[in-house]
Amino acid sequence: MSVLQPPTPRLAAIERARRAVLLHGEPGACGPIEAWITNSWQRCLQRGQRAQDAVGFDVVSAAAMRRATCTSRALHAAAAPVLTELSRVIALTRYFSILTDSQGIVVAVGGNPDFDLAPVRAIARVGVDLSERSVGTTAISAALTELHPVWLHRGEHFFEATSIYSCAGAPIFGPDGDCAGMLDLTGVQVQERPELRHLAAQMAQRVEQALLLAVPHRRLLRLQWPGTSSVAGPALLVVDDESRIAGANRSACAMLGLRYDAAAAGFGALEDVFATTAGRLMSLLPGQLPLQLPLWSGLQIQVASLHDSSGVVEPAPLPRPAARLRDAETDLIRLTVDATRGNVAEAARQLGISRATVYRRIKQRPHR
Repeated sequence: MSVLQPPTPRLAAIERARRAVLLHGEPGACGPIEAWITNSWQRCLQRGQRAQDAVGFDVVSAAAMRRATCTSRALHAAAAPVLTELSRVIALTRYFSILTDSQGIVVAVGGNPDFDLAPVRAIARVGVDLSERSVGTTAISAALTELHPVWLHRGEHFFEATSIYSCAGAPIFGPDGDCAGMLDLTGVQVQERPELRHLAAQMAQRVEQALLLAVPHRRLLRLQWPGTSSVAGPALLVVDDESRIAGANRSACAMLGLRYDAAAAGFGALEDVFATTAGRLMSLLPGQLPLQLPLWSGLQIQVASLHDSSGVVEPAPLPRPAARLRDAETDLIRLTVDATRGNVAEAARQLGISRATVYRRIKQRPHR
């Protein structure tokens, strides 16, 4: 049987915020409650929902479930080993894991849910709709709406019926940069553990990496700004046989400003992003020291090729010799000349160097 937790200053503060927002319409008087939570409460109110309403925890139709299963097949496969490992991590906490698609429909349940508890049975079921429109403010609905990791404790949920839950959630982004679903860690009448937000975010990154590696590709490239580390998670690209960027994770999209082109089923060619030849990037081998290469913006970035047969193995981010940087600069000069159709004067103007420098660098290092 679940043990009720005694009131705490945190729970009292949440209750004051609920009264201010839900009863008196004072969103500014929300105390410790984060703005995205009160924004969700307001959306629920605008939808005609009331905090004291019953929550059905409805299962979607068979047709909707078939669609969710079909569209989430890759997500489910990528998440399965992560959910297994996560089960061991949270085994002693009375929390369990839920994987949903991008619409908030449960597609997998992990951990060790206590099915003797009715609130656990209500949500730990494949096919249950846990979107905001169905069950109000939760970590699931918040992560899918806000698109960042979240934590909610007890009364921070909109409905009184869901105020027995505490949950962390993190969105999962696919290789096309869109949200593919989310990972949720939930407990019923448990001690508050906001650190689970970090755990959910880290495990969501693992799922994202598995989704990326599942894209057919010839090269897996890791990106890094010179002089930095990838503590927050490596920026990764997968490149196909035609030197096109077939997929990228969130870090890579942010670093390069990538936008997925659905018509082309990718992010464009390597040479659209890097101011060097595609051959130079495709010739990188796993274990080789990273190259420092220019982007079309003029910024420099380190690129390494990684193993992908048994997981990502990152080489140490060692600096490249000065000769490599000079080669990268020459590549940028040559590509700028090509882009201006051989107009050396215009290329020199765009690069902010003299025409003599352009001629000299091209002559010193002809096309390979």
